[in-house]
Amino acid sequence: MKKQVAIQLPRQARPAEVTERYAFELEALAPVADIVEVDGATPESFAEGARQADAVITGWGIRIDEQIISQLEKCVVIGVGSVGVDMVDIDAATRAGIVVTNVPDVFIEEVADHALMLLLSAARRIKVINRMAASEDWYQGRPLLNRVPRLMGQTIGLLAFGNVARCTARRAAAFGMNVIAHDPYVSELTISEAGVEPVSFNELLERSDYLSVHAPLNAETRHLVDAAAFARMKDSAVVVNTARGPIINEVDLITALQSGTIAAAGLDVLEQEPPELDNPLLAMENVIVTPHVASATTRMRPETRRRVGREVTLVLRNRWPMSCVNPTVLPRVELERWQPYPMNRGPNR
Repeated sequence: MKKQVAIQLPRQARPAEVTERYAFELEALAPVADIVEVDGATPESFAEGARQADAVITGWGIRIDEQIISQLEKCVVIGVGSVGVDMVDIDAATRAGIVVTNVPDVFIEEVADHALMLLLSAARRIKVINRMAASEDWYQGRPLLNRVPRLMGQTIGLLAFGNVARCTARRAAAFGMNVIAHDPYVSELTISEAGVEPVSFNELLERSDYLSVHAPLNAETRHLVDAAAFARMKDSAVVVNTARGPIINEVDLITALQSGTIAAAGLDVLEQEPPELDNPLLAMENVIVTPHVASATTRMRPETRRRVGREVTLVLRNRWPMSCVNPTVLPRVELERWQPYPMNRGPNR
């Protein structure tokens, strides 16, 4: 008898059959499990629909919190279709003996590309320059950029040194930038081997001409970049965030930009998504905002979904997944250890 994998029902009704709609996930799952769509309108409806599921796949919509997890009677694995796993209560899943997997290495290059795009756009003040080109302010563009240093020789500081940050470092180095990084969960030798200088958090803030945020969102990083952090930064500094919005205290960011404490920002993520249309960040000429699209390319969704399917299939076949977000749960579950614990990155939560 096949097992069941619960997925939230899409927001838009689609005529295609489940086997067609989830063809990518089923490439790996089909021999061992069927996919069942569950109403995710409320935590109660999702918990009821997923109660007897052997696995859950998520990546959007309702958060899989402790209330839901406590009602999952058969679930052994939650597959998350992203790098970040803040849509799942990892501690609750661990207490329940549920393995949580993610997709840490599928769309890394895309996000690094986007981080550099935001950096360049903010550095060259593209938002205001574009307006000038389409108005009577054509000749004001050069005087504006005459006050902006060239990238070569500038310092980019990376907050965290995971996969995306490492790809971003390579791109920044190609522009002639000095690269520094702070990550308490990555060996200084690993950072140095990449040609990047390891620094403390305060040194990261004080030295960075461009601060690029790549940390996971958790209790340690929520509002890590706040008013006190901005006060340590150069008034010419540019902040880029392609990680998670709440890592930056948005109210403090707005104040810092309005007061000139920092110069500009490039943001793919915000504290509230989508934001209210009166959010000051959307109207600021020194801020570039994109709608949480850094990973989006023709390859991203298919490969992410295939990878989630493979991860969940491994667990349903009683094997360790390739990427376990909560590895402390592994000794407590009856899964075959066919690979060592990955030791080249810190906790992803």
